[in-house]
Amino acid sequence: MKVTATAIPDVLVLEPKVFGDARGFFLESFNRKAFAEAAGRDVDFVQDNHSRSARGVLRGLHYQLRQPQGKLVRVVRGAVFDVAVDIRRSSPTFGRWVGVELSEENRKQMWLPPGLAHGFLVLTETADFLYKTTDYYAPEHERSLLWNDPALGIAWPLDGAPVVKPNDANGKPLAQAETYP
Repeated sequence: MKVTATAIPDVLVLEPKVFGDARGFFLESFNRKAFAEAAGRDVDFVQDNHSRSARGVLRGLHYQLRQPQGKLVRVVRGAVFDVAVDIRRSSPTFGRWVGVELSEENRKQMWLPPGLAHGFLVLTETADFLYKTTDYYAPEHERSLLWNDPALGIAWPLDGAPVVKPNDANGKPLAQAETYP
């Protein structure tokens, strides 16, 4: 597995080894031992999620104030622009964001440790987005950071206005958001 650090050092891009021939391909999408070596931590994933979205859908930027979730994310159909925002006030990268294209072609995955807001924009007709989480979904603790907060300056590769659900459109700017210590 190839591991690349991002501008937020805790956020990693993982590229699994792919074995292919005329029949197709094989890859290990998750191996606990290999992940622990790559990420420098052993994590317990407790929930797997799968979403399908249409082109132009922007989901996020989500986080759980209590029961924060680490996420290992990937795309198995289509492509997305995946974004992580550091909202840990004690972090030297507080308020910074990183974005990576994840697609069925590049097979990249991104690891986001607990304490980050997460979102993605669908770049293809549809995208199937899979992610493992280190804690359970807790809707009472979910918060949304404003996806287009000018203070963050996220360079979403938009082609027109995105499709955003109301609670994401009404997310809080970082300056007003509840964050982690």
